[in-house]
Amino acid sequence: MNDTLQEFPSDFPIKVMGRQDGDLRAVTQEIVERHAGKLPETSIRSRTSTDGNFLALTYTVNAQSREQLDDIYRELTACKLVLMAL
Repeated sequence: MNDTLQEFPSDFPIKVMGRQDGDLRAVTQEIVERHAGKLPETSIRSRTSTDGNFLALTYTVNAQSREQLDDIYRELTACKLVLMAL
């Protein structure tokens, strides 16, 4: 039985937020690519908050399974640089 509405494979955006300081992009990109493979630059969007303190990143991955996405989210939320992963 399929317990998810998401169909696989499909493009899936993963949003990550953290403080602007540090290596947030490098660290989170390495985590995402470990599970989803190398991402082209066109699959990564970044936006800095108005006050410049926070960075929001969106990685669009070609998701192959719910388990793959769960693994990515599990590792991102365990990362001390990540404030939120959606």
